[in-house]
Amino acid sequence: RTRRRPRGDHLIVQPLCLPKSRSFPQFRPVSATPQMFAPRAAHSLSANIRNDVFLGRRRALQGRALLKVSNVWKSTRPSLRNPRRCRAVRADAASELEDGQIEGIEGYGAISTKPATPLLDTVNFPAHLKSFTVEQLKQVAKELRADLIYNVSQTGGHLGSSLGVVELTVALNYVFDQPNDRIIWDVGHQAYPHKMLTGRRDRMNTMRQTNGLSPFTKRSESPFDCFGAGHSSTSISAGLGMAVARDMQGKSNHVIAVIGDGAITGGMAYEAMNNAGYLDTNMIIILNDNQQVSLPTQYNSLNQDPVGALSSTFARLQSSKPLRELRESAKAITKQMPVPVQEVTAKVDEYARGMISGSGSTLFEELGLYYIGTVDGHNLQDLVAILEEVKSTRSVGPVLIHIVTEKGRGYSYAEAAQDKYHGVSTFDVASGKQKKSSSSIPTYTQVFADALIGEAACDENVVAVHAAMGGGTGLNHFEKFFADRTFDVGIAEQHAVTFSAGLAVEGLKPMCTIYSTFLQRGFDQVVHDVALQKLPVRFAMDRAGLVGEDGPTHAGAYDVAFMACLPDMVVMAPMNEAELCHMIATSISVDDRPSCFRYPRGSGVGLDMLADGVESLQPGYKGRILEIGKGRILREGTDVCIIGYGACTNRCLEAADILVELGVSVTVADARFCKPLDTAMIRQLATNHGALITVEDGSIGGFASHVLQFLALDGLLDDGLKVRPLTLPDRPIEHGSLTDQLSEAGLSTSHIASTALSILGQKQEALKVLSP
Repeated sequence: RTRRRPRGDHLIVQPLCLPKSRSFPQFRPVSATPQMFAPRAAHSLSANIRNDVFLGRRRALQGRALLKVSNVWKSTRPSLRNPRRCRAVRADAASELEDGQIEGIEGYGAISTKPATPLLDTVNFPAHLKSFTVEQLKQVAKELRADLIYNVSQTGGHLGSSLGVVELTVALNYVFDQPNDRIIWDVGHQAYPHKMLTGRRDRMNTMRQTNGLSPFTKRSESPFDCFGAGHSSTSISAGLGMAVARDMQGKSNHVIAVIGDGAITGGMAYEAMNNAGYLDTNMIIILNDNQQVSLPTQYNSLNQDPVGALSSTFARLQSSKPLRELRESAKAITKQMPVPVQEVTAKVDEYARGMISGSGSTLFEELGLYYIGTVDGHNLQDLVAILEEVKSTRSVGPVLIHIVTEKGRGYSYAEAAQDKYHGVSTFDVASGKQKKSSSSIPTYTQVFADALIGEAACDENVVAVHAAMGGGTGLNHFEKFFADRTFDVGIAEQHAVTFSAGLAVEGLKPMCTIYSTFLQRGFDQVVHDVALQKLPVRFAMDRAGLVGEDGPTHAGAYDVAFMACLPDMVVMAPMNEAELCHMIATSISVDDRPSCFRYPRGSGVGLDMLADGVESLQPGYKGRILEIGKGRILREGTDVCIIGYGACTNRCLEAADILVELGVSVTVADARFCKPLDTAMIRQLATNHGALITVEDGSIGGFASHVLQFLALDGLLDDGLKVRPLTLPDRPIEHGSLTDQLSEAGLSTSHIASTALSILGQKQEALKVLSP
């Protein structure tokens, strides 16, 4: 890394990596002054560099940053081809810490209070960056990173990915003109710095809280969020649509899609790149390769060299406007030549680009993209120069800029952590220690993993499939025992479903474990490749229902509706962790058709598993096989019946306690199955009660629809039976605490009790129950 400082007409470059025996002067935060807003020198800088490039002064230097002294280029750092070596150099360097500071936030050390951010305090919107020099931009990046770490430590959220794009975010906001220029961030994991530089920094302490900032980009939140994104791999498709619309409307703004943190592994990204290459529409795609899930490195492997990891020297050469315009002119000339000449010319160009760019460029070039890379994503000066060159180039067509970043960059505890602090709870900044829940009750996810381990121990045909969510689904724990039976397919839910179908064809018992919200992406495969062929794929749908702080993009609202409408699908939902073990055992036993079960985020009820029929195998749990399509009655009454489906049945029991105190006799049933429905139990309940309430943490069209369909066809509604279905309302429930979300959705314990009183005609009492 180097520090470059403009002085007159010359460029003075100073190396940052000093020997251990030397240290930097004390860092003194500076106050904003008028001099800080002097006109920037970026255009002359990139022009100087470009001239030197075309004088041939950097051709022999592969994979190294450069030091310019008396117009001679010299290498100043090791190659980025070996990430381990690069990190070792950073550890040996002074790391920009003050004397006596310990590791923590780069440039600040360990802090316990809000860091000083004098220059960042002058930036409310991207326009405020426009007059900054490169050195000031670097200072903004340093302060932005420190402020980001402090804010997320107070709220929790996605930290590692955002830390990796601080310099990129500053560069994008400096070079482009938002919101006229469209910048689409693929998944909101990377978008925290974007929010901070676009008028929302003062509200970062409300992130993920009720009525606070969304953890993802959201169009209704800011005009700078041009496209909402909670799921991955959508940015290129959306950006291409915006670029085509721009051209059709005769506009000239820029469209930039920033894809990374695993999103490039999604097939939709390649569909979009293929279409972009075909349409030859002018747009910029930035591939943020943070050496985690991102292609072309392997999943979670920091031992892999970044593919095509050459220096910013070649990256600048490839981004040069004269070279690209010369290439476009050459293409126009060759089109007038005979076809054989055109083919030879194209092949020479392809190989030349491959030699310059490395093996990573070939794929993108074949898709029709102009590839630039790889670029050090933490070198602000390089990023600014390249983005300005690409922005000002008049050639037409999609450009892909491949940058290499480090997830968790600048916070020592995130850099050292295996997951790079991808998602964190609140934590102590000075120590990096997260403030995890002290509950001794295991989560549903943990119980699922243990139960699947138990099933796999008893049956060698049980295998597990997930889509880049080993930690979130609990299958990383399963993998410790059955590594050869665990398959991570990347962010590719469609492939995960059909891959599981193929496993089932050959007699294995796949447990396809995908968040409810992400299974939406593989629905066609569930229908066509699984259900229509009656293949015994088992779907474990985690994060069913409302998910609190992650909001509507991650809520599991629709799975009951879209799974229970499929012929032959067995659809289940447990009310507690013991029932979850039973349903896992039941799904494994179903070998003539597909099955699925849903379970919520968070801790279970806290049962004695042995007393509830769950056997402890050490390791793992073993549930008992349930009778398909058979529910159960938990308590009996005479006035009203409440049928719960899934974990909300526990709130039905709580509501029954409230109603009993008010003199209402209540029956509570646990449906267990949405399909096949326990029609005998429902007929009995409808016959013996004058009022019936169904409760589910899902959308309209789910469990209640199946109950009402049966009641209507069976004639049970003909004699005045009153029915009230309680479902999620027909609108998204915004992020916030789960308690607030349930109250807003009308699914809290008090709302269930109030509905029962209302259906019985006790309107005043119904209102009182809802009063705080």
